[in-house]
Amino acid sequence: MSSSTTSPIDAADPAPQLQTLTLAGGCFWCVEAAMLALDGVLEATSGYAQGHVENPSYEQVCRGTTGHAEAVRVRFDPQRLSLQRLLDVFFTIHDPTTPNRQGADVGPQYRSGIYFEQPQHEAALRDSMEQLRRSGRYAQPIVTELEPLRVFWPAEAYHQRYFEQHPEQGYCQVVIAPKMAKLQREFASQLLQARG
Repeated sequence: MSSSTTSPIDAADPAPQLQTLTLAGGCFWCVEAAMLALDGVLEATSGYAQGHVENPSYEQVCRGTTGHAEAVRVRFDPQRLSLQRLLDVFFTIHDPTTPNRQGADVGPQYRSGIYFEQPQHEAALRDSMEQLRRSGRYAQPIVTELEPLRVFWPAEAYHQRYFEQHPEQGYCQVVIAPKMAKLQREFASQLLQARG
């Protein structure tokens, strides 16, 4: 079937009900692993958000001069995973108070950011972040940037599902595995019980 035709099955496809949000919280391997573990996330793609260089390479982004953030574009089913629950997980797995840094990962590419595509998300995101600021959960100010997604470039294939494919790798053991353990402790009921 050509892409220009629409069948009755396509018209009934629930895909239009899906929502998308792009999240930057340090190394994209960490964010992607956490997102893929959530029931209701259908896709999580590591890549480079915002920035001013077209189709940048990992090496270019790592120099910290392209304006991109390592980020994960998340497609999720809001009937199974609410926007608020997604944000709860995001703010649990990274520190939103450290400008351009997550642990030993330092540079503007590791900044904290939320980039929305659906305009209706903006008010809910701003409200959620304001509630988080008022909660007293963090001693330092929250520096997470919140703005419309201008551009997203998928990262190279070897970055996709990195933790899933390389759980024994040093960075995965030292940095990602503890985040996943915290996710399991705090959000067990929201996680997928088995991977397909």
